[in-house]
Amino acid sequence: MVADVDDAEAAQQLTRQLARAVGEKTAKALASLGVRSIDDLLRHYPRRYLHRGKYTRLADLIPGEHATVMAEVADIDSRPARNRRLHIVTVTITDGSTHLPLTFFARNAGMATHLRRQLPVGASAMFSGQVSLYRGELQLTHPEYEPLDDSADESLVQAHVNRPVPVYPATAKLPSWKIAKAVRMVLDPMNEADTAEWLPAEIVENRRFPSAGAALRMIHRPTVDEEWKQAQRRYRYEEAFILQTALARRRADVAAYDATPRPARADGLVDALDAQLPFELTSGQQAVAEEISTDLAGAEPMQRLLQGEVGSGKTVVALRAMLQVIDAGGQAALLAPTEVLAQQHQRSITAMLGPLGEAGMLGGAANGTRVALLTGSMGATARRQALADAASGAAGIVIGTHALLSQHVQFADLGLTVVDEQHRFGVEQRDALRSKGRTMPHQLFLTATPIPRSVAMTFFGDVDVSTLRQIPEGRPGVETFAVPADKPRWLTRTWEKVAEDVARGGRAYVVAPRISSSTPEDDDAPAPVTELRATDAVAGGDLANVEDTFATLSRDPSLAGVSLGMMHGRLSAEEKDRAMADFAAGRTPVLVTTTVIEVGVDVPEATVMVILDADRFGISQLHQLRGRVGRGATPGTCLLVSAAQPGTPAWQRLQALVETTDGFVLAEKDLEQRREGDVLGAAQSGRGNSLTMLRVLRDRDLIEQARDDARTLIANDPNLVGHPEVLLAVTRLVDPDHEEYLDRA
Repeated sequence: MVADVDDAEAAQQLTRQLARAVGEKTAKALASLGVRSIDDLLRHYPRRYLHRGKYTRLADLIPGEHATVMAEVADIDSRPARNRRLHIVTVTITDGSTHLPLTFFARNAGMATHLRRQLPVGASAMFSGQVSLYRGELQLTHPEYEPLDDSADESLVQAHVNRPVPVYPATAKLPSWKIAKAVRMVLDPMNEADTAEWLPAEIVENRRFPSAGAALRMIHRPTVDEEWKQAQRRYRYEEAFILQTALARRRADVAAYDATPRPARADGLVDALDAQLPFELTSGQQAVAEEISTDLAGAEPMQRLLQGEVGSGKTVVALRAMLQVIDAGGQAALLAPTEVLAQQHQRSITAMLGPLGEAGMLGGAANGTRVALLTGSMGATARRQALADAASGAAGIVIGTHALLSQHVQFADLGLTVVDEQHRFGVEQRDALRSKGRTMPHQLFLTATPIPRSVAMTFFGDVDVSTLRQIPEGRPGVETFAVPADKPRWLTRTWEKVAEDVARGGRAYVVAPRISSSTPEDDDAPAPVTELRATDAVAGGDLANVEDTFATLSRDPSLAGVSLGMMHGRLSAEEKDRAMADFAAGRTPVLVTTTVIEVGVDVPEATVMVILDADRFGISQLHQLRGRVGRGATPGTCLLVSAAQPGTPAWQRLQALVETTDGFVLAEKDLEQRREGDVLGAAQSGRGNSLTMLRVLRDRDLIEQARDDARTLIANDPNLVGHPEVLLAVTRLVDPDHEEYLDRA
């Protein structure tokens, strides 16, 4: 509590310092941008730069966004309003090809005259305001403005005419140039030598970066374009280096512990499994399995991320790793984010093992093991049995949800933890499971979302990455089509297609983003895309929901005689089990569901996936949903129902799904549209993106340089004793959940 009070007082002190430097009113406005200290202000970097005479393309403005533009005044007109108390002044600006009206409301004729003097025809100015549509045309209503012509204040002319003009992330109450003025008030009195340097001197020299003090001036007050470009490069590298240093320290911290080697054993469970599998491993599975096997045999704890294309066979590779540990006398725990996925793992692993997973049972293999399931909704008797099997070692594989993290769960000798959909778990949760081993267990993380290499380096630099791209032979594939929601005939054909596949013995998923019209998204599922632009707006009002869709389809003539099931995260475990069992058996061949079935659910007979309001989901999530069909002998069909308009980002997302089934291509497209923090913001902590300048697709070379430099630094100075400035930077810039290990170092 004392620490919290001290932190609050320190924060208030920083805010007071900012207010003294820029004024109370400006400091209050800056707070709405998250700027609460002088340091925050100096790190509130410009997002772009303008030049006088190079006007902004007005045609590129997007309704709903706050924009700052540079343009020329083409016309100005004023007239009394209907109530005669106001004058409406319309200033028309142009970039040379597009004209944009600006509407001002003046309280009297004198104010209108003042506007005419400030913005005469032919003058250049900066304008900042909210972009809106009025009668189908773009406009800015009552924007802030700053004239840039020769009649303006001399200091403004000097600041903007002969040098790049920074454009800052701004608000309606605090336009970009007022932020620039606040930055100048803080920056001008500063001595460059007093600016804190976060990078080691040898890196600044070797990488030929400007110093910290010089970079601040170059990014906020550049005299030429080359200056802000050099400063941006330094700051992008700085973010990458600090993050890579944090990851390198975490990697070294774990590696410092001893793990029990778990070498492969000839004629053990792994060989027995391979002998009874009805298929051969792909070359990719064999290569990745060998990497994992080698890691498990070592005394240094394995830290490996296994990512794979949808349907590439990650589960069997993970199972072989678990069996190798069991062959070596240990146990394995598989942590899944939802009960549906945990139960699916238990069913699929038990099915692959057959008698090998029935040790002690009639017909069980003499050298076999057991598989235990532990979830929060289990009955007391089943829970006691699962806990006893884990503690005694009778269960070589224990599969569970967050219930595995309970202090009541004990293992005889935990040698491997497998964390599925690892981005759903924070560092503390993963460490809680790892702490249940006598020695440091080996760790294998699984993700069904393909991750571009640059992203893997940035967010998973503390682990080795194995990738499965190859799909096992015999998979028939999936065709994807976009279905316009405003075309009734297309929708009718959608349900006819579902009925046809059901008549042939198939199954169909119908996915909706909400459970009901009055509830938010399914608790078990990631939230749909919500950062839609105004141009993404779809027709039709409320989002589709499971309950209403179930009722509507029950009355649809195309599905007459077809039994429907319902599935979502608010059902009890028994209801979920029954819904999935009925669907798999064909008793309810159409399942209306939320994205709770997104990952891991495997029904080979499923051939159709209908996703309603598909534009409300991200590319990667749509790709995962599509992966639930076409897993048997029959080709699959995915139908993306949406009212998104052609050319909008939402429509482009859907077209990407139509054009390719390559998950890695789609992952890069997803990243291009939604930025790193939106795609992987929960990768370690569930919090937002800590990157402001770095872009993992664009800055791959800088990331590689930073990773090499960070690993060299940690190899030579593991605890950063000789580099306190780097240690401070790591604790300041990296999310605390990433850096909890600093307390242990």
